[in-house]
Amino acid sequence: MRNRLSEENIGRGAFMFGYIAVNKAELKFKEYDVYRSFYCGLCKSLKERGGNLSRLTLSYDMTFLYMLLTGLYEPETVCVSERCMAHPLGKHGVRKNELAAYAADMSVLLSCLKYRDDWKDDRKFSAKCMLGMLAGKNSKVLSLYQEKAERIADAMEQLAKGEAKHASNLDEMAGTFGSIMAEILVYREDEWEPVLSKMGFYLGKFIYIMDAYEDIEEDKKSGSHNPLQRLYQTPDFEGACGQILTMMIAECCREFEKLPILEHADILRNILYSGVWVKYEEIRKKRAGKDK
Repeated sequence: MRNRLSEENIGRGAFMFGYIAVNKAELKFKEYDVYRSFYCGLCKSLKERGGNLSRLTLSYDMTFLYMLLTGLYEPETVCVSERCMAHPLGKHGVRKNELAAYAADMSVLLSCLKYRDDWKDDRKFSAKCMLGMLAGKNSKVLSLYQEKAERIADAMEQLAKGEAKHASNLDEMAGTFGSIMAEILVYREDEWEPVLSKMGFYLGKFIYIMDAYEDIEEDKKSGSHNPLQRLYQTPDFEGACGQILTMMIAECCREFEKLPILEHADILRNILYSGVWVKYEEIRKKRAGKDK
């Protein structure tokens, strides 16, 4: 592995969390219990692979990855009822299989990228502390997924260069981030690799554009790079952003529907068709309230 995959270099760029979650209001109680069991299974795997500290990298985004790959590959899965420190009063379902380990490793890797970006851009001391504490665990992940980490590092470098130049080509910047998510969704080289890669690519573009949409006002004030800055000056900013985001998630869903997923497919569709828009609606309504 070349030196630019060191802790110092791999984190150049940004990784965004929090957009790929369920719309809880539209889930049945049993469906939410299943979703939570995947979330708790990922949490359990993070502890087993990296200790309690790794649990701080737990996210809904990687829960989606875990559930998606489980639905596709249908590995032998164990579901048990357990108590934990977060829920000590009652037992809850925990689903565990081999794909939880992969999702846990990606959680650590991508969280380190995010913490590095937070320290680089905003000098957040908490991010620097997390990087230091996760350094050993991230090194283990890098050793397990050298080629994947190498390709992600290439994409992160491209993003960093584009941001440094204040690149305004939204499609190009979002596409670079899409290539990162394409790497994450592809678990193995098989017949489903092209579909998962395309799905991840468009999902990544959606995440990148959504993040820019959420941060546009703050970035304008601070002078930080945001590829939506030019579009923000136009009268149809909201409509244009909504249309672009719809196109990206529609392409992602088109690829998803090619996968032979039966188990928990309704929950995955809840996320892709509804859950990804929950945050968008919150941002849009908040911004509309400010304009009144």
